[in-house]
Amino acid sequence: MSSEHVERRLAAILAADVAGSCRLIGIDEEGTLAQLKALRRTLFDPKITDHRGRIVKNTGDGALIEFASVVDAVRCAVEIQRGMAEQNIDVPQVKRIEFRIGIHVGDIIIEGDDIFGDGVNIAVRLEGIAEPGGVSISDDAHRQIRGKVEITFEDMGSQSLKNIAEPMRAWRVRIGPSSSPAMLTKPSTETAQPLALPDKPSIAVLPFTNMSGDPEQDYFADGMVEEIITALSHFRQLFVIARNSTFAYKGRAIDVKQAGRDLGVRYVLEGSVRKLGNRVRITAQLIDATNAAHVWAERYDRALDNIFELQDEITLSVVGAIEPSLRQAEIERARRKRPDSLDAYDLYLRALSDAFSGMPEPSARALPLLEHAIAIDPNYAAAHAAIALCQHSRYLRGDRREEDKLAALRHARIAIAAAGDDATALGTAAFVVGSEDRDYDTAFNAFDRALASSPSSFVALSFGSMIYGWAGNYATAVEYGERAIRLSPFDLALHLPYNGLAYAHYFAGDFEQAALAAGRSAQANPRFSPPWPVRVAALAMLGREDEARASAQRMRELAPNFTISRLMAARFTSLEHLAMLAEGLRRAGVAE
Repeated sequence: MSSEHVERRLAAILAADVAGSCRLIGIDEEGTLAQLKALRRTLFDPKITDHRGRIVKNTGDGALIEFASVVDAVRCAVEIQRGMAEQNIDVPQVKRIEFRIGIHVGDIIIEGDDIFGDGVNIAVRLEGIAEPGGVSISDDAHRQIRGKVEITFEDMGSQSLKNIAEPMRAWRVRIGPSSSPAMLTKPSTETAQPLALPDKPSIAVLPFTNMSGDPEQDYFADGMVEEIITALSHFRQLFVIARNSTFAYKGRAIDVKQAGRDLGVRYVLEGSVRKLGNRVRITAQLIDATNAAHVWAERYDRALDNIFELQDEITLSVVGAIEPSLRQAEIERARRKRPDSLDAYDLYLRALSDAFSGMPEPSARALPLLEHAIAIDPNYAAAHAAIALCQHSRYLRGDRREEDKLAALRHARIAIAAAGDDATALGTAAFVVGSEDRDYDTAFNAFDRALASSPSSFVALSFGSMIYGWAGNYATAVEYGERAIRLSPFDLALHLPYNGLAYAHYFAGDFEQAALAAGRSAQANPRFSPPWPVRVAALAMLGREDEARASAQRMRELAPNFTISRLMAARFTSLEHLAMLAEGLRRAGVAE
């Protein structure tokens, strides 16, 4: 085709395919193809039409779609993935049809009804790095959509895409729930079961609205909620839902009564934050979710240098409205040590999300902010604990550099010494010490301190479930894991307590429960690899060979270098435990 006849245009390209289609067709060829045809008719094609897309081609297990607007392309992708997640709730993992979607905006070449060019090639390669049920978009697409949709993006860093000359920055779309968070995160057996109210006063603090007119100030409003939740968690008489489950409601119109039912609590606190210069205005209202009645409401205008006192004032007002009989001693004990500098606190808030991502690239972004925080306030335990977790993530999922491991342990021990009764700092640091050094005595002592101070700490319970299971205290591991899940049923980190349950059940010889918990951990975070060896081994020990081998294939996709010998060398638990895992993995045909 001569150059003068080449037709080009700028377009947003969506590439989609079915993850593991060969495996699904191998299990049930006719059934899988029939399901795919039905999905195209009832979900895929209608969503594309709704968002003004043009189907360029349909393959047996995928599609290529052109959009004039990248906003339409991303909205379409998110709605498709939400629809698939809802349809998959009651489908066993091994039989699920899950799409991977990639989106790029760029120059395309038109030839008849077909399209070609780098714009198409990049979208296809981005689809290849998307997780099942996920969406990956290019940096070019992200720049055009940023601020135009209420969707959260996670930076995947620079990616080397097959047959694309230069590495490209990519972003992962966080697929949020379409109506109730329970639809995507609750186990299938529980989807219709409302959570029972605890036998003590229970509360969820919903995300405060940022009224500052500056999206960059979201971190401050979120930090305010984090502090109020932490302070409330110190009261043993209260049942407090953890932060990540309440943040599933961020950016949504909220039915307070429904939120109370979803989370299994009687009270809901909601509010707004407006930060202007050196002052802040906060409104807060406490609502009885059983009948939507207002219990208490207040507005606060304060200088920023009194922010910690303001957080205490809001907390104590809430506590006084819910449980007036709390003793003054309990109130005083709840006032944990804060950083000496507001600047250090601000840096910590900015780094928090990346620090707890568990991935090396975001951890690398968080480290300079956290190191600046401890330069300002050397005894800031929460910042030291976050640094320890960042260094642990870099060591575990990075290049296994010994200096990262040593730095993780050094900061973890500083955090434990300086933490006082800060449950998040103690729980995080205890996990690092227990997993990197197998110093269980120090870890257990720190977990005990954390939970004595804050019985509702999701972080301490989740990390504690893993360490207690690896140490052989299976009953405590199961107790902690189940408490964490009840405290935060929609948590973005729900894979952590389920992972703790999986290991504890496996080492205790309950392979059925181990396989179930490992599957739920993997469902909660499809890119989190630690539960997969347990699931593979447990299924093999149960004699479910086909499922074990299918799970082993998924494990190899997430951790291509995984071998039994590498597992044995990890030494995060006893040699006896590792040998138990190795036996199941060998039965599933995992490489030595």
